[in-house]
Amino acid sequence: MGTGFSFFLRETSTGLLGSSSPPAKPGLGDLPESCISSIFMYLDPPEICKLAQMNRPFRAASLADFVWESKLPSNYKFLVDKVLDHENLPKKEIYARLCQPNRFDGSTKEVWLDKSCGQVFLSISSKALRITGIDDRRYWSHIPTEETRFHTVAYLQQIWWVEALGELEFEFSPGSYSLYFRLQLGKTCPKRFGRRVCNVDQVHGWHIKPVRFQLSTSDGQHALSECYLHQQGSWVHYHVGDFVVIDNHKPMKIKFSMVQIDCTHTKGGLSLDSVLIYPSKFREMLICR
Repeated sequence: MGTGFSFFLRETSTGLLGSSSPPAKPGLGDLPESCISSIFMYLDPPEICKLAQMNRPFRAASLADFVWESKLPSNYKFLVDKVLDHENLPKKEIYARLCQPNRFDGSTKEVWLDKSCGQVFLSISSKALRITGIDDRRYWSHIPTEETRFHTVAYLQQIWWVEALGELEFEFSPGSYSLYFRLQLGKTCPKRFGRRVCNVDQVHGWHIKPVRFQLSTSDGQHALSECYLHQQGSWVHYHVGDFVVIDNHKPMKIKFSMVQIDCTHTKGGLSLDSVLIYPSKFREMLICR
């Protein structure tokens, strides 16, 4: 009887055709690579990178050039020519490199992409601006700091005439952009006992008359704003204005300025870090900083 029962178990477990288990159901790993790549085109870069860790087919699909070209901004070839040494890179590598800060124009300007959406951000150092009196140490000086991208800021001790002018010629992808001056009333000093120190002893004159900020573009757009500088001891992004880019294959020339030229009083104690150009939808991010 034992022998017969053992045979019965063996027969029922293997089935009449001798298979040990029912056929495996299709899984995600069985999807064609081209199909997975097509799906990836509708996902954000962080989601693609996360799914690429699932298995080999997903990883291979995540490397497709057409996937990452769809994530790159329309002006990415201009960016590659301007800041990257190698043109024949896989599109994923181009995306990864452009998401890192890349300097150009003698390391006075920096451009990078947002990792999540691939939009373009720009920062322009104070050293790229034409600042009245910058070469006279009685008025201005460049001081080192770890609080900025360029590790140096222009610091104003005292002057009657404040004027900082800048310009940029750049090929933007279509969209709306906002321009800001990053300023601080006060001079950042070396940390004491691990705490941030900002000297505001020389801050004066900014409450009497407002500072005028302006921008203009080569296609006729203009923006103007005025405000008093009053917040001491911390970096503030002062919004100059917005501009819109429609033609993504034509470089746009932008001129911008910060001026306070009322000579009835002196102004001082100002740190000028940089000028920032961000997609307008990121405005709240800068205001909160």
